[in-house]
Amino acid sequence: MAALKQLFTSMFNSFKDLVPIIFVVGFFEIFILQQAPDHLGSILIGLIFIVLGLTFFVFGLEMGLFPIGESLAEALARKGSIVWLVIFSFSLGFGTTLAEPALTAVANEAAQVAAESGAIQSHPQALAEYAMGLRLTVAISVGLAILLGVIRILKGWPIQYLIIGGYIIVMVLTAFAPPSIIGIAYDSGGVTTSTITVPLVTALGVGLATVIKGRNPMLDGFGLIAFASLTPMIFVMLYGMIFL
Repeated sequence: MAALKQLFTSMFNSFKDLVPIIFVVGFFEIFILQQAPDHLGSILIGLIFIVLGLTFFVFGLEMGLFPIGESLAEALARKGSIVWLVIFSFSLGFGTTLAEPALTAVANEAAQVAAESGAIQSHPQALAEYAMGLRLTVAISVGLAILLGVIRILKGWPIQYLIIGGYIIVMVLTAFAPPSIIGIAYDSGGVTTSTITVPLVTALGVGLATVIKGRNPMLDGFGLIAFASLTPMIFVMLYGMIFL
């Protein structure tokens, strides 16, 4: 009964989150364009599916992914398995990023644009290799970012200095990277922190900071997402400098 109540609460919250979008679209359709939306019935059905999808997704995160990430991090930290913790953190960052639908979409679009501009050959194999190379580059960079973030939690390093240093590297590389790859690099930093990566990585950081003595989950448990957004920009620009 409690789970059912939580499900309906999540559904209501999902609908509440969509209200501003519905309001903006409706306002421009009715008062600016002064017309009714085309295919109104399909739009309403789509909105229902969106609410249901968001509800089950958030509910699934709370029931499954968050507890998994926290429990694994806590178990590895309690056992003192630093090597396995580092391997797990890299594997988690790599695996979740490679599975990100948003990254796949951006990589495929980048491959298509690269083919149209003549940077690569315009046939399926070349497109697939370019997209996969981009996805692997980003996945490796996020894996290393999570690994670095975990080491930061273990050592208690201040996060601000690492972030500032990372963005200095981004600015330097921007001056030397091919112009055609810079925009893709910046976008890669955003799409990596999406539906799959964020919940697991957040749970990993919070779970780890909760178990380690002397660490504060609020101060040390968060920040892994910032690393996961930063390193893809560096690695994708290096990818462009080497292969383009």
